[in-house]
Amino acid sequence: MADDGNRLGGRLRRYARVSTTVGGLAARLAGERLFGFDLDRGAHAADLKAALGGLKGPLMKVAQILSTIPEALPDEYVQELAQLQANAPSMGWSFVKRRMRAELGADWQAHFARFEREAAAAASLGQVHFAEGLDGSALACKLQYPDMASAVEADLQQLALIFAIYKRYDGSIDPSGIRGEIADRLREELDYRLEARHMALFADMLSGEAQVHVPRPVADLSTARLLTMSRLEGQPLLNYRDAGQEERNSIALNLFRAWYVPFYRYGVIHGDPHLGNYSVGEDLSLNLLDFGCIRAFPAGFVTGVIDLYHAIANDDRDLAVQAYEGWGFGGLTNEVIDTLNLWASFVYAPLLEDRPRRIQEMSKTGVYGRDVAARVHKRLKELGGVRPPREFVFMDRAAIGLGGVFLHLAAEINWHRLFHDLIDDFDEQALAARQRAAFSRHGVPLPESAS
Repeated sequence: MADDGNRLGGRLRRYARVSTTVGGLAARLAGERLFGFDLDRGAHAADLKAALGGLKGPLMKVAQILSTIPEALPDEYVQELAQLQANAPSMGWSFVKRRMRAELGADWQAHFARFEREAAAAASLGQVHFAEGLDGSALACKLQYPDMASAVEADLQQLALIFAIYKRYDGSIDPSGIRGEIADRLREELDYRLEARHMALFADMLSGEAQVHVPRPVADLSTARLLTMSRLEGQPLLNYRDAGQEERNSIALNLFRAWYVPFYRYGVIHGDPHLGNYSVGEDLSLNLLDFGCIRAFPAGFVTGVIDLYHAIANDDRDLAVQAYEGWGFGGLTNEVIDTLNLWASFVYAPLLEDRPRRIQEMSKTGVYGRDVAARVHKRLKELGGVRPPREFVFMDRAAIGLGGVFLHLAAEINWHRLFHDLIDDFDEQALAARQRAAFSRHGVPLPESAS
């Protein structure tokens, strides 16, 4: 197990690999920005995707995250880096045997009736193998790649440098909070025992949703770097893009409930809503498949989300300011408030109309939110920039990712009524009590200001 600690040697090796692989690519981008060099962004973005896919680990995860944060990257980079979510190369059988032996002992294969040699899925921090338990149960085993603790710390240092350069040539968004938030979530993702507790928490929060399913962790076959869980059968969500409207609407409804019931009842979001984290059962029920990136908020944050909805719906400027200030936005001039409200009006638009509609009805780019984000980004830059609270990194990411899934499904739903079913009886103190009770049951730490 020593090869997986946060060791100086591991960090130094990672620094060398990252610097060699990415350094030249970063220099080319800096040359375009600082000295006016001509850069083929499409080719550069493709090179960056190839480099990060080979490196695995946190930088690849950061690239995925940045590709979903509005206006954090140019369109060419978003289109290339978003592919990392689905096309990560897996590691071979020799790694799998070493990992399984280190986690379950030399006789690890005796714990399974069958264990598939080929990975069923591979991502930035680990890969998944299907297996069969001794009792005949269908299992999925998530194995963490080697030396990830060292890789996280090394890559976070690189990320600090990247953000420092970014801030120098583009002051529209102060990325200070973004780095801190990404760092905390990445460190949490390395702890598969915490992910198992998150999984149990979501099963609890969604216990009343018959059309949403959560895997069950298998404690005696799991460790901090191996997570064994029940396998949920289903098809990739995009297989239903050409299904009938009613079927697509049913899937979107289940996804809406899977995401928003935990948020408005418990203050928790599933912070990584890319397509690979869902599958669809034969009855169109929804399977949630990954719980590494979970974000919990104090009850007051959720109150602010609802307050801003009412502020936009009723053109109540004072209530909007109250929501922004409650979240920690500073320097709120009238111009900045108007600009932030442009984004809020877009995000809340489907919820304001009491009629069936698509999540986004007009788009030039075909990417959810990019048109509006570009206008907001340009205006914030003119106004001297803004520093968003760190909570918004994954909240915005999740909202955009979720909207993108609804866009892929071309779902036509009365989002207004779904939303009001969740918020009309909202009570901040009741949410805080439910959160404390559920988190205590599953050993999940409360968000700081909620404790």
